[in-house]
Amino acid sequence: MGFADLLTDAGATMLNNWVSTRSYIVGHGPSQADVAVFKAFTTAPAADKYPHAARWYKHIASHESEFATLPGDPSKAYSTYGPESGDLAINPAKGGAEAEDDDDVDLFGSDDEEEDAEAVRIREERLAAYREKKAAKPKTIAKSVVTMDVKPWDDETDMAALEAAVRGIEQDGLVWGASKLVAIGYGIKKLQINLVVEDDKVSLDELQEKIQDFEDYVQSSDIAAMQKL
Repeated sequence: MGFADLLTDAGATMLNNWVSTRSYIVGHGPSQADVAVFKAFTTAPAADKYPHAARWYKHIASHESEFATLPGDPSKAYSTYGPESGDLAINPAKGGAEAEDDDDVDLFGSDDEEEDAEAVRIREERLAAYREKKAAKPKTIAKSVVTMDVKPWDDETDMAALEAAVRGIEQDGLVWGASKLVAIGYGIKKLQINLVVEDDKVSLDELQEKIQDFEDYVQSSDIAAMQKL
């Protein structure tokens, strides 16, 4: 017999009854049978009127990206699937006690568990992919451009030797840049030098202490300017 026009109430009701006791149109996994029936709908079945069909439709929609690779014959029409006439018959002789037993059976618990497990699997895969992508992403290194003033004792200080001593300080994360001598009065000039530092590796206070150790040349040092890169 197969499914009737699924866009009609009769067809949708037939599908609703068919999937009330199963997760898929045929077999125990998604197949081209599910794809054919799924594509026969223009919109999802109304959940208030066809709850089982709506559940099935939502579950199959989660496999939409796999439609082309699902097993089965994609050329078959949806009407080739579904109940035979005998499947629609209801046995009126079925006793009340047996009917009550059926009422106690949770026909959808396993389906809900399958869907919950599938949702958890997808979520975990996405989280794992996100963590992997985040771990592979290079971390941004915080750097600063600094302009430092180094003042000599007097106008007789050897400024070339002073600068050579300052540049002689080598440290991981420290790069010396351009420099110039700037007059500050009475024939005295200060060394103004640029440098780039990695913030996590270089302490400017410690660097100034090292410069201050050149006491034959250096009276003091100051941070004239600082900018984050």
